[in-house]
Amino acid sequence: MAKAPGKSHREGLSVIELFEMFPNEETAAKWFEDVRWPADGDRNCPHCGSLNTVRKENRKPMAFRCRDCRKFFSVRQGSVMEHSRIPLRKWAIAIYLNATSLKGVSSMKLHRDLKITQKSAWFMAHRLREAFGSEEGLFSGPVEVDETYIGGKEKNKHGRKKLRAGRGPVGKTAVAGIRDRDTNTITAKVVESTDKPTLQGFIRDNVEPGSQVFTDEAKAYRGMDDYHHATVNHSVSEYVNGMAHTNGMESFWAALKRGYHGTFHHMSPQHLHRYINEFAGRHNIRDADTIRQMQDMVAGMVGKRLMYKELVGEEA
Repeated sequence: MAKAPGKSHREGLSVIELFEMFPNEETAAKWFEDVRWPADGDRNCPHCGSLNTVRKENRKPMAFRCRDCRKFFSVRQGSVMEHSRIPLRKWAIAIYLNATSLKGVSSMKLHRDLKITQKSAWFMAHRLREAFGSEEGLFSGPVEVDETYIGGKEKNKHGRKKLRAGRGPVGKTAVAGIRDRDTNTITAKVVESTDKPTLQGFIRDNVEPGSQVFTDEAKAYRGMDDYHHATVNHSVSEYVNGMAHTNGMESFWAALKRGYHGTFHHMSPQHLHRYINEFAGRHNIRDADTIRQMQDMVAGMVGKRLMYKELVGEEA
């Protein structure tokens, strides 16, 4: 198996190996089933939750039946793939592309590579982003905290789309992020403001009191007496002050913005939280073998649904 580029400690997966792994729809279905239900005793009914289920070979695509509620189901049900008509082999390839593309995968690339409509590819891409959930539990530190702004420059927008609201991050969306240094795990989210209540509330929601917290010198971070707080003063070109720096978070923002400009070219404010989850989630599994990354994504797809009406309704 190929070594991942720049990651000699983990196993990659070449495109040739990918197609050898999924030569047809049957092998793809078997892989999804094995990842979701490693043993027959793990197979739970998505309708009632019962483990009293059985395989019915002659009932494809609904290959399983629950003996308790008597309903049939497939490996797609109870996941973001439910009601999708896209073959499972194409879903597996899309998962591979998403897991291995550090700057993300555009819907146009999925459209071309998978031979599906651009509309289906766009919907599929957002469904895949659902696989990347936010981190659970509190970080114990040390952590780096930083914020940034995502969006196009006002000077580059069409006249009728300009907000004409002065200087600064006009027309951009604020995003805050936290990186736990010990685990190299990141959580990030869209925030309404970069004021003191918002940013300090975000920290308290994700970091245990008493932890070491490193930030820049912004006023919004002042007064965090329940943390061991140290800063760097970016305004005087100070980027490292002993242990204090936010270089890890800033590297993450750089990767996110490379994806913005190089892959997607635009991230709708209505869907920006999905892109943020995707980039943070992919960062958090980056040290795993490629197959494990794909398995983690499949596990993250279970128990979630994203309806097309819900997705386009967010744009209304």
